[in-house]
Amino acid sequence: MLDIAMLNAFVVEAKAATYVGAGVARPPCRPSSQDIGYERGNWRYLDSYFGGTDFAGQEVVWFADEPVWAMNYFGCVIAPDLIDGAAAGTVIKAALSAMYREGRFLGGMEFDHPFGRYIDRSEGDYARFAGHECIMVYGQKAYMLDYRGGLIIP
Repeated sequence: MLDIAMLNAFVVEAKAATYVGAGVARPPCRPSSQDIGYERGNWRYLDSYFGGTDFAGQEVVWFADEPVWAMNYFGCVIAPDLIDGAAAGTVIKAALSAMYREGRFLGGMEFDHPFGRYIDRSEGDYARFAGHECIMVYGQKAYMLDYRGGLIIP
């Protein structure tokens, strides 16, 4: 049986070590994908995405070579006159680093940064969730991302 506390801890650890932690890129698993992964013991994590300023991707966790959890996402800059992809990435990395230090990846977050205010809202828990993150600049939504995921049950 899957240990849910260990799954949650591993997801947080893997997310902190990859995108936020500037992890090492892996060879693409699909044509033109950008992949970054993390492993510890029987746990394995892969974030595979396409694009740059506008992007789509999927994160998957395996335990003992069986997929157990996944999340997909789509994000984009919607006001390029207010924020560019590099600045949005800076805000997101700072906000997510703060969230991961709290030992979580869900539950909502607000974070102020000189480039904008990061806001994340989600419903559900590790088993089944959906959420939306955005960056507000001068009171206007400049970047947004929608995500959803949960346990994979065979």
